[in-house]
Amino acid sequence: MNVQSRTRKITVTGMLSAIAFILMYIDFSVPFMPSFIKMDISELPALIGSFALGPIPGVVICLIKNLLHLMRTTTGGVGELSNFILGASFVFTAGMIYKKNNTKKGALIGSVLGAAIMAVISIVTNYYIVYPIYTNFMPMDAIIAAYQAIFPAADSLLKCLIIFNMPFTFVKGMISVLITFLIYKRLSPILKGSEKF
Repeated sequence: MNVQSRTRKITVTGMLSAIAFILMYIDFSVPFMPSFIKMDISELPALIGSFALGPIPGVVICLIKNLLHLMRTTTGGVGELSNFILGASFVFTAGMIYKKNNTKKGALIGSVLGAAIMAVISIVTNYYIVYPIYTNFMPMDAIIAAYQAIFPAADSLLKCLIIFNMPFTFVKGMISVLITFLIYKRLSPILKGSEKF
């Protein structure tokens, strides 16, 4: 890789990281989920970066976004750690598969698989990292009660995570996939000077 290409890659990575950081603040509640769980599309720039620049830059975008967010964290860094693990697993999987199968089909397979892996990992990160910290601010009984108000059978944290958080995380990933497929071809010349996708 020549100096110009390296400089372009660093510049685009920085630009996408900044956009991802801003998108973290544009979140909203969704129906059928407890009010403390918010939807955002901050993985979108990292997914685009993973396709345009490769899986490692995609992960770097996730990392920079969360490091910047630490300046205004409300979770002591736990939320950012979880967000990084989930986002990185999503975009790295998608980017690796697309790198090996550089077609629209490869991008779709990679994206769906990445979203599925992120959804499964969300159970682990929430169960062992996020919610144990959140119980310092909100009792576990109250957390589970918020889920039970929507679906009474969700009577344990693990059930809540499987019934609610895992599908939510998958849908969140797929929204980024859908937007990426709608805009990537137009952005491609700016990002890497290629019309291929």
